[in-house]
Amino acid sequence: MMNKKDVPFRQLLRFRHAWIAWLLLAASLLATAVLWHVSVRLVEDRTEARFRTQSLQLKTAIEERLLNYEQVLAGAAGLFAISPELDRLGWHTYIESVDIERYYPGIQGIGYTARVNAWQMGEHVTWAQGQGMPDYHISPLGPRDEYHPIVFLEPNSNQNRRAYGYDAFSEPVHRRAMEEARNTGRPMVTGKLVLVQEEVAEDQAGFLMYYPIYEGGWTPDSESERRVQLKGFVFSAFRMNNLMDGIVGLISPFLDVRIYDGDMVGRETLMYGSNLGSLDNEYSFEKAQLITHGGRTWLLQTRSTPAFDYLASDPRPPIVLAAGVVISLLLFLIALVLLRSRLMAQISAGRYRAITEGAANITLVLDRSGEPRYASPSCKDILGFYADELKGMELESLVHSDDWALLQTGFEEAQETPGRQLPVVRARVRDASGEWRDMEGTYTSMLDVPGVDGVVLSLRDLTQLKAAQTELHRLAFYDPLTGLANRQLFRDRLTHVVRRCRRTEEPAALMFLDLDGFKRINDTLGHDAGDELLQQVARWLTGCVREDDSVARLGGDEFVVLLSRISGPEAAAKVAETILRRLCQRIRLGEHEVGVTVSIGVTMIPFDSEDPGTLMKYADLAMYRAKESGRNNYQFFTPAMNIKASRRLLQQEELAAALDADRFVLHYQPKVDLATEKVLGVEAFVRWQHPEKGLVSAQQFIHLAEETGLIIRLGEMALRQACIQIQALERAGFEDLKVAVNVSVKQVMDPGFLDLFRQVITETGVYPERLELEMPAELLNEDPRHLRELLGALHDLGVCLILDDFGTGSCSLAALQQLPLDVVKIDHCFIRDIPYNVSATDVASAVIALARKLHLTVVAEGVETPQQLSFLKAAGCAQCQGNLFSYPLDEDALIGFLVRQYERSLIS
Repeated sequence: MMNKKDVPFRQLLRFRHAWIAWLLLAASLLATAVLWHVSVRLVEDRTEARFRTQSLQLKTAIEERLLNYEQVLAGAAGLFAISPELDRLGWHTYIESVDIERYYPGIQGIGYTARVNAWQMGEHVTWAQGQGMPDYHISPLGPRDEYHPIVFLEPNSNQNRRAYGYDAFSEPVHRRAMEEARNTGRPMVTGKLVLVQEEVAEDQAGFLMYYPIYEGGWTPDSESERRVQLKGFVFSAFRMNNLMDGIVGLISPFLDVRIYDGDMVGRETLMYGSNLGSLDNEYSFEKAQLITHGGRTWLLQTRSTPAFDYLASDPRPPIVLAAGVVISLLLFLIALVLLRSRLMAQISAGRYRAITEGAANITLVLDRSGEPRYASPSCKDILGFYADELKGMELESLVHSDDWALLQTGFEEAQETPGRQLPVVRARVRDASGEWRDMEGTYTSMLDVPGVDGVVLSLRDLTQLKAAQTELHRLAFYDPLTGLANRQLFRDRLTHVVRRCRRTEEPAALMFLDLDGFKRINDTLGHDAGDELLQQVARWLTGCVREDDSVARLGGDEFVVLLSRISGPEAAAKVAETILRRLCQRIRLGEHEVGVTVSIGVTMIPFDSEDPGTLMKYADLAMYRAKESGRNNYQFFTPAMNIKASRRLLQQEELAAALDADRFVLHYQPKVDLATEKVLGVEAFVRWQHPEKGLVSAQQFIHLAEETGLIIRLGEMALRQACIQIQALERAGFEDLKVAVNVSVKQVMDPGFLDLFRQVITETGVYPERLELEMPAELLNEDPRHLRELLGALHDLGVCLILDDFGTGSCSLAALQQLPLDVVKIDHCFIRDIPYNVSATDVASAVIALARKLHLTVVAEGVETPQQLSFLKAAGCAQCQGNLFSYPLDEDALIGFLVRQYERSLIS
C-alpha cells in the first residue's frame, strides 16, 4: 500500500488543490438548508391541514347528529298521525323501541307537551293523573290563555319525572322556539338554558328541540291554520356536555372546542367547552364556523392545543438537517480522496488495472509460486478476512479439498497463456466463520504488467445470485400478499396428487373457498383492510391443515386447500367443519370490527374426476352451491351441480341471443291519481318473446341478467323502447303522460350510465321530464357520495326519481332527505293483506305518513281490490297502480285503454 506521506493532508486541503471539494461542500450545505426549510414548511402545512380537517369533520358530525335527532322527533310525530289518542304506555313502548340511550347519546329525554286551554285544565289534570301520575300538576301556576305542560317524558327516570306538568311555554326561551315551530311547521331549537330536571350541581348548559303536532296528523298550509290546529309538541331535551363529549372525543380529542349560542363569543352564550385548555393561551391554529339548525345559529370555535401540536410534530426536519450535514461532509471527504487519487494515479496505474473493488468480488494478485501478494479490501465484506490477513494465509487452507485441484490447474494454464482470460472455474471457499461460500472466478496472467507483476484471480460471490434466484422462484410460484402458493404452483401440486391417487388409489380432496361479503369489506374499509383480512385468513387456513396438505390463493378472495391423503369424504367434511369454525369469527380491521364467514366447495379425488381442470371446476360449482344455500357452509360436488351449471350457461347464452335478436318488448301498466281518478302515467315492464315458452315475465330472467352483466344491455333496450313509446303517446294526443322505467343497482352504478342516458334522450328527442326512473331500495346501500352526484345530475336534467320497494329492507331516513327523490312506491307486500290483516294496515299507514312527512309523493303498487283502494284513499296515498285498474298492456292495447279512459271522462 502507498504511504500517506506521499501526499500530505495539509497540502491536499489548500484551495488551489481542492477548490472543487470546497465548492461541493458549500453547495451541499446550501442544498441541506433549503431542504430543511422545505421540510419544516411541509410539516407545518400538514399540521394545519390536519387541524382544519378535524374542525370541518367536527362541524359535519354535529350537524349530522342534530339531523338524526330531528328524524327521531319526526318518527315520534308520525306516531301521533297513526294513533291520535296515544296514551302514556304507548309512548313508553315506542321510545323504548327507539333505544335512545344506545343509539342517540346526549338526549336527556324525549317527551310530549299537550296544548291545554285555560278552560281545559281540570279535565287535563284528571286525564294525566289517570295515566299513572297521581301527583301530576301544572307548574308554574298563573293565569294564561293556554298551557303546554309536559305529559310524556321518557326514559321515566327520577330526574325526568321532575319535569311532568312543567309548562315550558311560560318561559321566553322556550316560548320563542315553540311559537316559531308552531308557525312554520318545522322543528325548532331553543337558546341556551338549564334543563328543569337538572340538579343544582349539574347546571350544565342544555337546549330543547321542539317538533309541532297538529290535529289530523297533517301540517296545515297557512300559518293561521297552524296556530289554530296545534295539538302540542314532541320535544327532546339535550345536555350539551353529554351530546358533544362523544363527538369531540371521537373526532378531535386534542382540540380545544367551544360552542356559543349565537354568532358572538361571550361568557353568557358559552354552551360547551372541551376543557383541554384556555382559549386565551397561545395556540398555533384557530377556526370559527357557524352551525345553523332549527332556527338557531351556534358558533363553533376550535383551536389547537399543545397536545395536538406534540402529536402532529415530525422528526423528519432535524433528520433532514443532520443527514444533509453528514452527507455534505462525506461528499467533501470523498472529493478529497478522489483528488488525492488523481495525484497518485500515475504511480499506481499498473496496480489499479488489476484490482476491482466491487462489493461482490474479491481480487487477488498471485506471484509465480501462487502466494497472494495483494488482496482487495472487499475480502472483509465477503469472507470476513482483512486484506493483510489473507495475504499471509495459504490459499489451499481456504479452498475445499475437492475444488483445489481445479484452481491449481487454472493457475498453471494462466501462466502458460499470459494476457488471456481463462474460462470460469467454480470453487467452495471457507469464510472467517467457517462456512463454505460458493464462488466463481477467472485467472488473468499479468506477470509482465508494471505494478502488477503477477496472476490476477477475480472471484465472485454467488450468494446474492442464488438469493436473487430464490426470490424469482418465490415471485413465480408464491402469492406476494399471503405467502401461499399461487395458481401455477398449486396446479403442479394438484397434478402430482392426481397422478399419485391414480397410481395408489388413495383418495384425496380438493376444497374451493370464497370469503362471504369480501367485496363489501374491500369497498367500504379500503384495500389495505382487505389485504389485512386476506393475510389473516391465510394464516388461519394454514393452521387448519397438515404439513403434507397444500393451501393456495388463486386471486382476490379465492383460496384452495388440497388434502393430499384422507380416508374418505367423512375426513374431508371434518376438515371443512374445522375451517368453518376457525374462520367464522369477528376480526378488527383498523377502527372497525367485521365478521368473517366462508363458503366451501369440496370434490373428491379420483372419484369425481382425474383431470385437474375438471376438479377445479367441480369444486367451484360446489362452492357456488354453498353460497346459494345460505353461505357459511360446505357442499360436496354432485353430478346435478354440473347439470345445473350447464343449464345456467345455456340460459345465459339463450338470453344473450335474445338480446341480439331483439326479442324483448315492453308492456305498460297505468298509474292512476286517486284524487282525480285520471291516468297520470304508465310503468314499463320488460317481457321476453320466447320462441317456445311464449311471453316470459321479467321475474324469470332478470336475476340471471344481473348476475351475468347482461342487465346493462337489457336496461339500455328498455330505456330506448320507453322513449319511443313516449313519442307514440304524443302522436296519439297524450302529451302529459309519463313513462316509468325500472333500473337495477348494477345498471345505475355502472360508470357509463349517465352518459348512456343522455345519449338515448338526445337520439330519441324525448324531453327528460316525460321519463321516470324507478330504482330499488337496495341502491341506498351504495356509496352515498357517488349516489348523490349521480342522482343530482339526473334530477337537474328534469327526470322524476322514484324509490321502489319503499319500506322493505334497510332504509336510512337521512339518506332519503339527502337524495333528490321525488316519489316513493310502497311495496306490494304491504298492500296485499289489506284490510284483513291489522298489522299490514298499521304498517302501510305508518309508511304513508312517514313518506308524506318527508314531502315525498306516495304511490301504492299491487292494488287488486276495492277494499284496498278505499283504505289507501283514506290513508292519504296519492297514486295507485295494479290489476284493479288494468293489467300490463302492450303498445296497441295501451293506446286503446287510454282512449276509453278519455271518452269515459268526457261522458262523466
